[in-house]
Amino acid sequence: MSMSPLLDLRGIDKSFGPVKVLHDVSFSAYPGEVTALVGDNGAGKTTLVNCIGGVYSFDSGDYRFEGRPVRLGSPREATDLGIDIVHQDLALCENLNIVQNMFLGRERRRGLALDETEMEELAATTLSRLSVRTVKSVREPVAALSGGQRQTVAIARAVLWDSRVIVLDEPAAALGVAQTQQVLELVRRLADKGLAVVLISHNMNDVFAVSDRIAVLYLGRTAAQVRTADVTHAQVVELITSGRSGELGLAG
Repeated sequence: MSMSPLLDLRGIDKSFGPVKVLHDVSFSAYPGEVTALVGDNGAGKTTLVNCIGGVYSFDSGDYRFEGRPVRLGSPREATDLGIDIVHQDLALCENLNIVQNMFLGRERRRGLALDETEMEELAATTLSRLSVRTVKSVREPVAALSGGQRQTVAIARAVLWDSRVIVLDEPAAALGVAQTQQVLELVRRLADKGLAVVLISHNMNDVFAVSDRIAVLYLGRTAAQVRTADVTHAQVVELITSGRSGELGLAG
């Protein structure tokens, strides 16, 4: 495991009008690790992720990528940097097949025509490298895929474009037990390939199954960021619900 974070945010503040949503938030994501971002509804997770992804600019604080200070002005700038967010709605087009979805807006061309062969080969290779075996054909329409398969396609699309940091927003939400297991195994494989993976989840069993670190937000503040092996389920639940657990968390 790397000692230097790939993504490092310090002292992040964000307000919407008079409402301060993030207060002095710190968050780090390391290459080769899964960092779970947890917190109750309204804790500020979505706002923080949107700051990471360039959707929102933060009011103050320090944003570093590979140790260099950056200031993102748009989601495109985040993508160009190597940060990809797989939102809960996945943003897939059901009327298109897997290849078309993976290259949507970034189609490969040979002259004026689309290079269908190269795109198909790249899509198949990406899925293969992720050890995805549940997809029979990359020409299968997304409308025919299960929830777990759709999640896999959305994740593979991010990997295809050489993302260094992948943020997964509730990837196992609304999935069955078997599909959840497949997605969690894929999440672990992403980290094992050296990516920094940020997993947003309300399911503590999923968090403890795949994460290396857990970052807890409480009412817009960082309550703790700890190694998963150093805390219990009960401690994390206490941090989520009250911002403190024993010596861990915010000052009383």
